[in-house]
Amino acid sequence: MSKKVKFTDLTLRDGHQSLWATRMKTEDMLPIIGKIDEVGYHSLEVWGGATFDVCMRFLNEDPWERLKLINDYTNETKLQMLLRAQNVVGYKHYPDDVVRAFVAKAVENGVDIFRIFDALNDARNMRVAMEAVQENGAHVQGTLSYTVSPVHTIDHYVDLAVTLKDMGADSICIKDMAGLLKPYVAYDLVKEIKNKIDLPVHLHSHYIGGVAIPTFLKGIEAGADIIDTASASLAFGSSHPPVETMTAVLEDTEYDPGFDLEQLFDIAHYFEQIRKKRGFERGVTKLTDMQTFSHQVPGGMMSNLVSQLKKQDSLDRIQDVLDEIPKVREELGYPPLVTPTSQVVGVQAVFNVLLGERYKVIPDEVKSYIKGYYGRPPAEIDPKIKKLAIGDEEPITQRPADLLDPILDDVREEVKQYVEKEEDYISYALFPQVGLKFLKERKQEKNIFGEGANNKLNPVSEEEEEVDLSNLNEIKELLKILNETDISEVNLEIEGSKVNIKKGGSITADSVDGTAQEKVSPAPASSTVDNEVEVAAETEDSKEAVEVGDDVDTESIEAPMVGTFYRAPSPDSAPFVEVGDVVEEGDTVCIIEAMKLMNEIEVDAKAKIVDILVDDGEPIEYGQPLFLIEEL
Repeated sequence: MSKKVKFTDLTLRDGHQSLWATRMKTEDMLPIIGKIDEVGYHSLEVWGGATFDVCMRFLNEDPWERLKLINDYTNETKLQMLLRAQNVVGYKHYPDDVVRAFVAKAVENGVDIFRIFDALNDARNMRVAMEAVQENGAHVQGTLSYTVSPVHTIDHYVDLAVTLKDMGADSICIKDMAGLLKPYVAYDLVKEIKNKIDLPVHLHSHYIGGVAIPTFLKGIEAGADIIDTASASLAFGSSHPPVETMTAVLEDTEYDPGFDLEQLFDIAHYFEQIRKKRGFERGVTKLTDMQTFSHQVPGGMMSNLVSQLKKQDSLDRIQDVLDEIPKVREELGYPPLVTPTSQVVGVQAVFNVLLGERYKVIPDEVKSYIKGYYGRPPAEIDPKIKKLAIGDEEPITQRPADLLDPILDDVREEVKQYVEKEEDYISYALFPQVGLKFLKERKQEKNIFGEGANNKLNPVSEEEEEVDLSNLNEIKELLKILNETDISEVNLEIEGSKVNIKKGGSITADSVDGTAQEKVSPAPASSTVDNEVEVAAETEDSKEAVEVGDDVDTESIEAPMVGTFYRAPSPDSAPFVEVGDVVEEGDTVCIIEAMKLMNEIEVDAKAKIVDILVDDGEPIEYGQPLFLIEEL
């Protein structure tokens, strides 16, 4: 019987996620996909993980369109994605209706194999995702998130593999996200799994510590059926072993995959040109990478830490943070460092180092983890840390998603004016802030090119029509003229809108066809020719500072971290605050997104919101004032 080893190519997903911060564009992928499709791979991992988020957030691409295009360009090879179980492609648990809808659409758009993992190896969190994949006729790959700790033994992983088989897994993946799996341990682990269950075993490891290639060899000798590699230009460093090296190593053996090395080199050359064109880094193992055996930080987490510390002008503290991470991880019950628990541990470690006092600030996501909202921790959480974070509150014991109500029906009303297809609702449900921004900008771009209101294929309702009153300089000049004459009002057309301006500053704008109106606040009655007239269009995002007397003391709420400011809290929180609102102690006033986590910022005491100092979606710096408040 042939022992030929199968290969999965990770270049188009985990390869560039590990080295290029997931910034490879679809236009860079399409010209080479046909050649990759001809290599003879078992599958191509092309979707999932951070690619979904980054497409919308940074690349202005629709992740669903990327998947459809890749599917159109491949004929021979199955497409694979990384699914974070109940976290889907996000960083928190989503309701079951979102998980099921996402999987159904992913299959419809081209995904054949779903690698499903849970950051805590909590099989309860994987159940619905596995059921959804089964129901849609795709391949379920149950995944073991590999890490090293006193509780993560070979018996632990074998028991989990058996559980996943019983839940319907078609294959088992050993996901070594930090390059911690050593060759002889890999041999024993694969051997024990193969002895217990008759399923294909898939080995995944990162090159970060330098042992992935011998680990693959020992795993193959023990019976591993499939291994993960990347094209040489996106291999090494925090990425994966190169397919070229593994092909050469196995050539003329019973495991030989039979690949054409020259064809592989042509593909690698293409990606090398993309690397140079885009200014991306080459995969190089650094000293901090080699230390993975002590800090256990995977490549993606390392790049996040470096980015955050750079923004806070504290990159010189990277070693302090790496030393702190194992301590935090032990105190939190040894969670594997994989998304999203890698961010939970990483954010807390950064705070502990930069603030000079351990657990002086405990982010909301860390509290949620301790409360059990991510699942069951592998080991007991340090009682002192638990007390400090959540007091006497008892963590939940049920599957976290059992506490979540369905949301897809609710979100339809919120974004229906921006939606082009069913998948857009799912994108918004997964990433409300990022998704809404992407959908709005996509529609705006189409309007600019004449594909909006007058396009029969994309009709716009009266409520959706927007009137542009941005040309305020013209309006100001006309107001001055009116104030100098006996003319009481004037009508004109400005950039496609009919504008009626009356003396005193009353302005009404209609679209050319009269389907929409926007009223503008009147100018102050005291406005004269000598005084500049200020006109402000009222929108849902407008904010005007509350007038405060000279005898009222105000203070600011400052950003505790570098990140992105959002006025809207998480979808299950109260509506976002407005100027003039009174908030109670502990109320959430905004969220700051940092290291992929949404950190809720709360007020320390009852207060009145006097002013909001930053715009929604604006990047912010550590210590930057966000709100002015008056304590009550």
